[in-house]
Formats: sequence, structure tokens, C-alpha cells
Amino acid sequence: MEEKKTDWKTLLGMTLIFGILMFTFVYNQDEIPQEPATSEQTEVATQTSSNTSSATQDQDNTVVDSTYTAPEPQGKIINLSNDLLALKINTKGALITEALLKKFQTFDSLPVYLVKENDHAFNLELTTTDGRIINSRDLVFNAQQSMNGLNQVLLLTAPVGNGSLHYRFEMKPEDYMLDFKIRTQGIANYISTAENPVINWQMKAYKRSKSMTNENRYTEIKFEYDGGSDDYTGQGERAEEDAVAITYVAYKQHFFSSILLTDTPFESGVMQSANIEEINEEQDEFTKEFESELKLEYSGGDLAYNMGWYFGPTDFDILDSYNRNLDEVVDLGWGIFGWINEYAIRPAFTFFTVDLGIAYGLAIILLTICVRLVLSPVLYKSYLTQAKMKILRPELNRIAEKYKDNAMKKQQETMRVQSESGASPLSGCLPALLQMPVFFALFKFFPTAFDLRQKSFLWADDLSSYDTIYKFPNGFEIPFYGDHVSLFPILASISIFFYMKMTTGQAMQSPQPGMPNMKFIMYLSPLFMLVFFNNYASGLSLYYFVSNLITIGIMLVIKNFIIDKDKVLAKIEKAKAKPKKKKGRFASKMAEIMEQAQAQQEAQKKNKK
Repeated sequence: MEEKKTDWKTLLGMTLIFGILMFTFVYNQDEIPQEPATSEQTEVATQTSSNTSSATQDQDNTVVDSTYTAPEPQGKIINLSNDLLALKINTKGALITEALLKKFQTFDSLPVYLVKENDHAFNLELTTTDGRIINSRDLVFNAQQSMNGLNQVLLLTAPVGNGSLHYRFEMKPEDYMLDFKIRTQGIANYISTAENPVINWQMKAYKRSKSMTNENRYTEIKFEYDGGSDDYTGQGERAEEDAVAITYVAYKQHFFSSILLTDTPFESGVMQSANIEEINEEQDEFTKEFESELKLEYSGGDLAYNMGWYFGPTDFDILDSYNRNLDEVVDLGWGIFGWINEYAIRPAFTFFTVDLGIAYGLAIILLTICVRLVLSPVLYKSYLTQAKMKILRPELNRIAEKYKDNAMKKQQETMRVQSESGASPLSGCLPALLQMPVFFALFKFFPTAFDLRQKSFLWADDLSSYDTIYKFPNGFEIPFYGDHVSLFPILASISIFFYMKMTTGQAMQSPQPGMPNMKFIMYLSPLFMLVFFNNYASGLSLYYFVSNLITIGIMLVIKNFIIDKDKVLAKIEKAKAKPKKKKGRFASKMAEIMEQAQAQQEAQKKNKK
């Protein structure tokens, strides 16, 4: 299993944003009722005059009304369709050649195809006892269509040796999941047990949103293996993963997925992806190319594999309804981040948008307010510390001036004043850390929330993609920034600028030794946010903009209505007048270390003279 290549831009962005926030705190502190099948739900594209209809019984012992289609050398196209999904299946190779999602469109109003033309391949490889290879893609199958109640059934049969190979497709009304079964009959002594049958499944992922880079970031192979563990191939130019006891393989294409799952786990498999966007930057149609080689469990006898084939949206509620852990295909984040999204953020967002019917943009604003309110007791200490630091700034400036030639003494006095006023930067560090899981959870939630796809708000026509107020002409593009200007990231950057100015403005005038240049950080941080979020989901930028406004408002309220400046200063003066308490062992040890360091500095100065 080769090492994954991480999406370094996302990782870098999250790390830098986390660093910015932490530095600021530390320094200042979604069942539809089934309907009868329509006439379009079962048809044969071309039928010969010898076609007959009769009551038959298929291999699964289901009594069905059937229509038989004789094979042709080049194959025929069979249609299966319900209200959600339209499939075309070629009897040559029993291959799905088209999969159309009826209820969705791309960003430029085109139909959403998960399979189209020559972008999909599926082959079952069998090895005979004399060493020959039989590929299902080379076989021409007999087609027999039928109805099993309301379900459409397509049975494809091809001769193999003295027996036969059967592919059985069953489509339910109002369902994206296709029942898919592979059977062999009468070839138990024809197929070698030394080489397991192998499925080879290939597919290309299409671009369906404005930003290929953003869409490609969430396009990958995800799979479940070894009794419930899940993994993914990653975002490298070429990525490969291998696993055992595989129960499903998902070709996830951001908001749409093709998933092959099995009741009997595949013995082993190798999943590969190639990043077409990186390999060929000139093309603007495909994001990635997927391929999987899946070895079937086989120890002799006839083959029998019950599987499912899903062609539909990467929607958490739909995938979760199958009770096969398919919800893991939706990237809500790992560990605590995923739990926060699954059990807190998603239910709250669903309540606003579905239960209350609130517009999605407004729902993001309400969600932001709720998050800030829930976190406010945890963050209150941090906000309080930051406000006190603003009050103490003149006093700290006097200390800096008084001990400008003695860095150690200046640090000691600064720590003393902060401690006496209850404004130690470290006192706000833990509360700030407690909000980080929520921050990263939301960073994962907004770009992967299917409900946000093609939902508009104000000037943003799609909250799952970037908003555009200006498009650069003639293909002009700014490196790292893109070919457009997004307004929500600009607003988010402005808000973080004023937030940092509020909390660190005066610190720029008297930076402490060893601390970074705050003026540089105050301008760099908003600039970074502006560039990084220009190609991200506008819903995410909207969240950060509103969140920063709320934080600024809380800071102003605390500073002007909660904290009494005179009381804070009086507390410091009172602490100065009190007799010094005996220090604890830890405090005494720290003081001793600082005194020793100060003595060493003074000795070094004397030696230089």
C-alpha cells in the first residue's frame, strides 16, 4: 500500500488558519411512496420478430413476466429506467454504457451522467482449468426482461464452455440502488480453482461544477474492508491502495458517486486513481480516472455473488438509508470532527432548512449564530482575557520602556502584571483549543453538504462552489488566486483584519522579544484568507464572515459593558501593595530559572565590555 499524497493546499490552509487563531488567542488571548411502473420502465431497444412473452421462473426462483431478446454479434442496448435513474446496458459484455441521473443538472444546465459513451468498463475474468482466460467483455449475452412485482428485471446469459454465465440486474422504483448478481451454471469443472475470478472496474469522473480544482479535491475512491474499516486513495497524481475482505468500492465524484457493494466480501482488491487534472492541465472535462481489480472468493463449484450497484448523489441521508455504512463515503471528517458534523451540525442544519423551511443562506447564518452561542461559555474566558489585555496595554508599554535594556526583567514584570489582573494569555489558551474541533468540523461540512449544491444566496448562485462578482477576461488567471473575484472571501478577510486589529493593534507598537511582527501577521492573515478561500465553497466563506462579525460584537460588548477598566487597574495597584505571598514549588522553580537566566545575561554583558 503506497503512501497517500495529501491535498497539501487544504492541509496548509487549515494549519495556517488554526495557527492564526491560536496565536491571536495566546497572544491576547435530508420514503418516497412507490408508484406503478410506467411504460418507459421496461423496453428493449430493438426486438426480432421471434420475440415471445411468457410466464417464466428466473434463477432466483421468482415468477416473472418476461420478454426474450435474441443475441446479436455486436450487442443490443437494453433500457432500464425509473423516476430517478436511466440506464443503458449493452448485451455485448453486459456493460452499463450510460447512467443518467434524471433530477440533477451540472452547473451549466447539462444532464448529469455518471456513465456516458466510453468512460466505463466492467469485466469478469475467469480462468479455465487448461489456463485460458475468459473475459465477460468479449461475450454476447442473451437478454430476458421481466417484471418482479414493481421491479424491473434484466437477465443476461452467455454460454461458457458447457455451461453459462448470468448477469442479473433488478431496478426498484424510486431507488438509485440496482440489485446486481453474478451466477455461473454448469461450469464448476471448467473453471480453475487455482486462479480466483477477478472483476476489473474502470470509470472516469466528470467535471460538474465551476471549479475543477475544488471538485477534484473531493473526488476519490473510498472503500470498506476487513469487517467495517474504511479508507480512501487520496489526492495524488497517481494513487493506489490495496485491501482484503472488501465490502464496497465507491467511486466518489464530489456530489455524485458510483458504488459497487457485495454481500460476500471480495477476497482482496487493488484500487487505483489517476488525477487527470494534474496529468493533463489542458483538458477541462474529467477530474480523475478510477480502476479497481477485485478478487472474488472462490473455492470451486458454481459462482454466486449477490451485489448492489449504486448510481446517485453523494447524499448522507440517502446513503445512510441502505444501512451498509455507505454514509462513510461522505467526507464529514475523521474522529471527533465527523461526530460533531453527524450528530450536531447536520441535524441542526436539517432542522433549519427542512423542518423550518429556511433558505439555505439564512440557515448558514442561523447555524453560525447557534455555534457561537453554544461556544460562548467556553470562549468567554478567552474574550475576557483579550479585552483585559487591551486595557493593560499602556501599563505593559511603560514596563517595556522602563526595562528596554533588560529583556528578562521586562518579561518578568509583564507576566506579573498579567497575572495580577487575571489576564494571562495562557488562561485563554485552553478555551480557544476547545473550539478547534468545531472549526475543523465546519471546514469539512460546508464543502461536502449535498443540500448546498446549486442553492443560491444573494449574489452567490451556488453555495457549494465559489461566488463570482468579476471574471477575468480572455482566460487570464492569477496564480494561486484564480480567474475570478469572489466577494464572500473578501468580506471574510476584512472581518478578520478588523478582529485582529482590535485584539493586537497596540501590540504592534511594542512587540516583545522573540515574538513575531504583529503588523506583518495582521496584514498577511486576511490576505491568506482572501487567496485561499477564493476557490472554496461560498457557504464556508459566508460562515467565517458572520462568525467574525459575531466575535467582534462580543468583544465590543465585553470591553464596553462588562469589564470595568478602573476596577482592573485598581486590582493591579492593590496587588502591588499586598505583601508577597510565598510562592509554590513550581512558581519558585520558575522564578529561580528566570533569575539564573537574567544573571547569565548580565554576566555576558560584562564580559563583552
